[in-house]
Amino acid sequence: MTLDKKFLEYPQRQYGMDHRRYDWSMLSERPKVEWPNGKKLALWVNVCLQFFPINQQGKPFKVPGGMTMPYPDLRHYTLRDYGNRVGVFRFLKLFDKYNIKPTFTINTRLAERNQYLLDVIKERGDEIACHGLHMDALHYGGQNIDEERELIKKALGSLRELSGQDISGWLSPARSESENTPDLLAEQGIEYFSDWVNDDMPYSFNTKHGDLIAMPLSNELEDKFILMNNLHSENSYVEQICDAHDFLLEETNTHGGRILALNLHPWMLGQPHRIRKLEAVLDYITAQADTWSTTGHDLAKAFQ
Repeated sequence: MTLDKKFLEYPQRQYGMDHRRYDWSMLSERPKVEWPNGKKLALWVNVCLQFFPINQQGKPFKVPGGMTMPYPDLRHYTLRDYGNRVGVFRFLKLFDKYNIKPTFTINTRLAERNQYLLDVIKERGDEIACHGLHMDALHYGGQNIDEERELIKKALGSLRELSGQDISGWLSPARSESENTPDLLAEQGIEYFSDWVNDDMPYSFNTKHGDLIAMPLSNELEDKFILMNNLHSENSYVEQICDAHDFLLEETNTHGGRILALNLHPWMLGQPHRIRKLEAVLDYITAQADTWSTTGHDLAKAFQ
């Protein structure tokens, strides 16, 4: 039986890929990027500050890292809360010790509920990016565009008002998007987003409302992915980060500036039996003179 010809017909079929969201290019063939002050490797530390509702609905799927037991799942709810009450402050001490400039990607609902934590971050002068409304407010294919537009407007509007910052960065809850999400983000003044993990360097992303910058926030090097998803040890976490650092730094010698992006969760890596592992990572990376610690916003601007 012959396959019907219509299965091979696709109006956007073209060399390299099947969409027009960004221009096709090979990383190895792009012009070399130079970071400020001659630095070779940009270190972007992103901290996810999250609120998981205890009565999560899981629409259209159960949130990774969310509640897993019957309501009320206090075991997991209080563990997530631990990160925002205890773990994050261990992070802050290490960031100050190693002169790290972090970005705090926050669920707006957490900013509304935990004003003290938000005030601490504001007083430090750290960048605040938006992590959506909360971890159960998902963006997904087939979602009504007006519903999603209001979700994004509510998340950004409230966080901008509470933080006093012109929020320019975005990370969707669970990194989940609909086909409309990038357009709606650009419509609301977002400049960079980190949901796509298909590159090692930033690139220009086309939307109906102007270009966004797609920022490479590695999922493979994320603490939750390594420890919870892959079930690797804490020592393996340190080894993987250091290996990535060494390889990327070596790659800068022939290909120009590179980025080491670390996505952290204080409810996980802020535990007393794990915090020394983050310290070991930061101690190793910052010992290199060629490292530039920067925020997501400043990294996007430098790339532009």
